[in-house]
Amino acid sequence: MRATIFVTDDDEVVRQAISRRLAKRQHEIRSFDSGEALLAALDSDVPDIIFLDLKMSGMSGLETLKHVRSKTQQAVVILLTAYGTVEDAVEAMRLGAYDFLIKSVDLSGVEPVIDRALEYIALRRRIDFETQDRPGRYALQNLVSNSPSMRELVGQIQEMAQNHKTTVLLFGETGTGKEFVARVLHHNGPRAQGPFVGVNCTAIPQELFESELFGYERGAFTGANQRKPGLCEQAEGGTLFLDEIGDLNPAMQAKLLRVLQERSFKRLGGRQDIDVDFRLIAATNRDLRKEVAQGNFREDLFFRLHVVSLDLPPLRKRVEDVIPLSRQSLVQHSKDLGKGVTEIDPEAQQLLERYPYPGNIRELQNIIERAVIFCKGQCLTSGDLPREVQEVAHATVNVVTQGDQPMVRIEMKLGEHTLGDIENTLIDEVMRVSDFNKSLAAKHLGITRFALDRRLKKQSDS
Repeated sequence: MRATIFVTDDDEVVRQAISRRLAKRQHEIRSFDSGEALLAALDSDVPDIIFLDLKMSGMSGLETLKHVRSKTQQAVVILLTAYGTVEDAVEAMRLGAYDFLIKSVDLSGVEPVIDRALEYIALRRRIDFETQDRPGRYALQNLVSNSPSMRELVGQIQEMAQNHKTTVLLFGETGTGKEFVARVLHHNGPRAQGPFVGVNCTAIPQELFESELFGYERGAFTGANQRKPGLCEQAEGGTLFLDEIGDLNPAMQAKLLRVLQERSFKRLGGRQDIDVDFRLIAATNRDLRKEVAQGNFREDLFFRLHVVSLDLPPLRKRVEDVIPLSRQSLVQHSKDLGKGVTEIDPEAQQLLERYPYPGNIRELQNIIERAVIFCKGQCLTSGDLPREVQEVAHATVNVVTQGDQPMVRIEMKLGEHTLGDIENTLIDEVMRVSDFNKSLAAKHLGITRFALDRRLKKQSDS
């Protein structure tokens, strides 16, 4: 991390030695010989780190620090001292100093104190990013809903956000935004001030999942040197989000069911029941009814989870939302990458709308990020898009599925496409929309299953 650092010391030798040492690490350095000079510079520029001598002629380091904090709360202040007292240290920390550096002959302490300060700044920035304007980031109006299916879903989300005790089960393909919707439910309801604790059930080894979910007492197992609260306790008063819940093993399914029924649990190695109050939101990309029928998921847990279910439509079924989502992602990635890309040209928009997005919104965001990286101007063009998106334009027939009811739109170039081309592409698209269920596809096409099989065989033989 490259930082802006102000070095303030009335000893020119020390000031230059520290500045040279920091400049070798590619930091941007400005030096000042007095507290007054530093304060004047802070009127126009705020650095990441300030080195400030404790004992200076004129305004002392502690006096300067008081004025620094009135100008900026963000700069990390490291006091320089060759001799200091405990009282000085206590007062400096009270005024907001981050650390001390003892001025030695070789200044060997500079690197360690800078490394600690940079780690602290990076951590603070991550925390700020995670917490900044959360109600705004997850406001209902930030859900892009130009398509009929999304307008209906937003209405359901608005209703369920207020029912803060009701368990919600989110269904949707990978990348459709299930966690984002879970956070919207949390931040727009009565539990918004409580914690949002999210966990991917596939990210934690099954043998460790129980200890992560319920916590453990000291001595519960080898290595349990102290008590650890689990995710259920951490979610007290807020929301517990379990993603990919369909991947839980049967033993954990039974234990989770008990928590939902009793609203209490025991830590591993514990004897006392701990009462909990959280709202559970679960998500899966699996067909849980089918998993229940196959014996892979407990029926009683399914019904306990399936109080209210929300289905998140795949992006291919909400084409009206593709360009608004693309623009939303364009703004974010342009800002993150320091690019001035502000618009998407019409041809690129057409390609983005025609692409089927097997990875849904997550894939769209990745496509826009890559395009912004390679974009040379202010307008994103078709040439900036990945090859797989561009190749959609070269398909024999272009198709688009949109709306609540599947609708296939065929774009035929007269003189270039044959009736056979259109029939084959139509069958392929209807099969995809029907999740390759031949009976359903035949029904959509208004033909018999036998007639569909015959046409599919003819395609494969040609």
